[in-house]
Amino acid sequence: MFQALLNKTKGDRWIWLIIIMLSLISILAVYSATGAYAYRKNQSVEKVLLYKHLIFVLLGIGMIYISHLLDYRYYAGISKILMIVTIPLLLYTLVFGANVNDASRWVKIPVIGLTFQTSDLAKLALITFLARMLTKKQENIKDVKESFIPIMGSVCVVFVLIALANLSTALMLFGVSILLLIIGRISIKQISLVCVGGAILLMFVVFLGPRRATYASRIKSFLHPEMQHSDKTFQADQAKIALATGGVFGKGPGNSTQRNFLPHPYSDFIFAIIIEEWGTLGGMVIMMLYLVLLYRCIKIVTKAPKAFGALLAAGLSFSLTIQAFANMAVAVGLGPVTGVPLPLVSMGGTSMIFTSVAFGIILSVSRDVEENVAGKTAADKTKANNKVIVGELPAFG
Repeated sequence: MFQALLNKTKGDRWIWLIIIMLSLISILAVYSATGAYAYRKNQSVEKVLLYKHLIFVLLGIGMIYISHLLDYRYYAGISKILMIVTIPLLLYTLVFGANVNDASRWVKIPVIGLTFQTSDLAKLALITFLARMLTKKQENIKDVKESFIPIMGSVCVVFVLIALANLSTALMLFGVSILLLIIGRISIKQISLVCVGGAILLMFVVFLGPRRATYASRIKSFLHPEMQHSDKTFQADQAKIALATGGVFGKGPGNSTQRNFLPHPYSDFIFAIIIEEWGTLGGMVIMMLYLVLLYRCIKIVTKAPKAFGALLAAGLSFSLTIQAFANMAVAVGLGPVTGVPLPLVSMGGTSMIFTSVAFGIILSVSRDVEENVAGKTAADKTKANNKVIVGELPAFG
């Protein structure tokens, strides 16, 4: 049965193993971290886990499987449509979206009643669109009107629309976009102009945007925590307690105490709970999984036969790993508090679905690489056999 399952899955086996391991870690960590959450909801932990998180984990794995079977070139065709849908949706979210912690990031899906962050869709849309544009414009990549303005415009518009409600996600996506521009052979001069434009937009958002007070408070709390009221540093302080009490080997699964104090121990600060229960060694295992993921994705990028596949795999892998290390950095006190989840580990609904689709697309590119290598190997064997046969023919004359 296990072998039959392996035969139905294609792509990099190491990435599949990382997906399974992160999913199992997610189930265990969320099960432990949702105790206080379930109590506040007046529900059992089993109900919270089984009826919500576990279902989305299984749905996520299903989405990975479906996405990896689709030809990744399919996403080049729909990337433009995704961008056309995403920009109005981001505007709608800013005006009519559900407001949580003074930020309009969520849109409610009619009928089913679920909410999702439009920034999750925007990340997928922008990365696929950039990969398509950079591939399509390679012949005249230096042309300002034909290539630079459409590319810069898409990056800056999506950046500012996300940044008004979710600055950390916008900054990470902007960084990924710059990396794609570098890989796509955009000139340093043009990339510098994009960076200058991004810096101007960043200053506008930070100093004039609707959440400027929140951003200023978080930065001050990070740089000078000793000068802030304890309420403003509460999350960071509780996370540090979790790290300190976890030690090298941790308290053991299910023995966290800080899960009862951290506001979001099952999402934003799940890495702190993992270290508290599984120790520094457990945290290092998580880090290694994401580093191996990045390494395997870079190998896919270098071997991809098509530019679009290479850019797509690079953009999505950079996005996932940067997000992962941003979440871990916040949990250990190396960055200001943000609302960035740990990919495939944090409790989440639609965010896990979009993350799973990203993994599936990477595996689709990997599957194409494997098929290309297998085709070349078969062709080489055929040529070798033909040479042997020709060499064995008797000489006439």
